[in-house]
Amino acid sequence: MTQDSSAPGTQTAEKIDTSVPHSARIWNYWLGGKDNYPVDHQAGDAFHEIFPGITDLARDSRAFLGRAVRHLAGEAGIRQFLDIGTGLPTADNTHEIAQRVAPDARIVYVDNDPLVLTHAAALLTSAPEGVTDYIDADLHDPAAVLREAARTLDLSRPVALTLMQVSGHIADYDEARAIVRALMGALPPGSWFAFNDSVDTNKGNAEATRLYNESGAAPYYLRSPQELAGFFDGLELLAPGVVPITDWRPDPDTAPGVGDVIALGGVARKL
Repeated sequence: MTQDSSAPGTQTAEKIDTSVPHSARIWNYWLGGKDNYPVDHQAGDAFHEIFPGITDLARDSRAFLGRAVRHLAGEAGIRQFLDIGTGLPTADNTHEIAQRVAPDARIVYVDNDPLVLTHAAALLTSAPEGVTDYIDADLHDPAAVLREAARTLDLSRPVALTLMQVSGHIADYDEARAIVRALMGALPPGSWFAFNDSVDTNKGNAEATRLYNESGAAPYYLRSPQELAGFFDGLELLAPGVVPITDWRPDPDTAPGVGDVIALGGVARKL
């Protein structure tokens, strides 16, 4: 694994604030991980009490990422991935999925959480034929993300950009779309965009999110199905389009999704 000037190990846990819950740690808690603190358990449990489906969402989002990356590395032939909002490493990270299909795949992870940073060196390792890198950067600054990613990825060749349950950290919808346009605009034709996020139409999730946003954690903003579909404007959507994430090319042995829709996702190509 290559490392940049703010590489894992160069910053200490002193920056990790365990007095307030953090979304990456709560997500890790919902996935059954160990990189979280009591304050995250409290916030995660309070969310789950109102909306028990949140643990299903965490698993379903991870499964959607896996199916999307397998398709992109396999059928689409992509060898470069830019995974923004990586979160805490768990099983089946993007590089693991991609490099099972294509060992020479190159993956750059982007996050700005200090706990993610401390774990990146140990967990985000690469197959010998490929490369993984981690950069400490903020989605709000796409120019910096692209500048640092270009040290590992060849941005003149197709790249798959993944944003999974991340765009809600950007309060303003127009800004969120502008960030995606800036990122995809810097990538060449033949690049791909894989995306999912939660809808505001699920009453349980909306109420739990409202209370979570009052907890002192960085707030998260749910969006309408039409707004989520808008992130794909100008791109060629792969069938079946923007759909509930459990319905996007499910594995043959997977039971059909049931109940209310929690999140929508899709995969699209830049022409």
